[in-house]
Amino acid sequence: MPEARISSFEQWRALTGRLVRTMVTKGELVVAVITPLVFTLGFYLPLRYVMQVRGIDYAQFVMPIIVLQTMSFTMMSNAQIAAFEAVTGLHSRLQTMPIGPMVPLTARICAGLVRSVTSLVAALIFGYMIGFRFSAGIGQAALFCVFSLAVGTVLAIGADGLGSLTRSPESLSQALTLPTLILGMLSCGFVPESGFPAWIRPFARNQPISQFSFAMRDMAAGGVTWDVLWVPLVWLIGLAAAFVPLAVWASARRV
Repeated sequence: MPEARISSFEQWRALTGRLVRTMVTKGELVVAVITPLVFTLGFYLPLRYVMQVRGIDYAQFVMPIIVLQTMSFTMMSNAQIAAFEAVTGLHSRLQTMPIGPMVPLTARICAGLVRSVTSLVAALIFGYMIGFRFSAGIGQAALFCVFSLAVGTVLAIGADGLGSLTRSPESLSQALTLPTLILGMLSCGFVPESGFPAWIRPFARNQPISQFSFAMRDMAAGGVTWDVLWVPLVWLIGLAAAFVPLAVWASARRV
């Protein structure tokens, strides 16, 4: 018999395929399509006439925060998958097998990326239905999509690390939901900075969700400039620098 060879790529493919099949059979990809529809209707319809009076094309204005909120659900999904594997003992079982230490983590992140892509495509379709358009060319449209997926992936990595450390998937989901909602509502993604009281405007303007939405709004409109893009990039790199080591340590540690 030929000697068996261990292939990290084949291990990654098998684990990723397992997670994607689970998402399909459990209807998670259907939820990934429905979620941006709920956000589009819930965010756009209540404020469109108010913003129209102020001369704001609200479909164009609100689309970045719809996409970002959609990406946050991928983050929560990754957290729950990692927590479930930790609680059920699958995480410990994989560590006793000849599997690369980073294979389970990369498989979960790649499966989450499949969900993110599905949600992003759905969000853009629903966005076009309410009047959102990419007017800065295909390059800026591609940058919009890549940047959105990068934000979603970085958040998913951090959530995966927390999920690997927790013993309660339900509690973790609740803990992640609250800051996501607070940062979203206290951002310039739903209303302009002038819509906030003066005392909270510096926070609303400079927090990461607002900075991400500023850059994405420009990508969809006239094209983003470096003066606008460098701040959200710093936020994204900083979050990645904090989340990646956490996720790697949590995934590789022996329980």
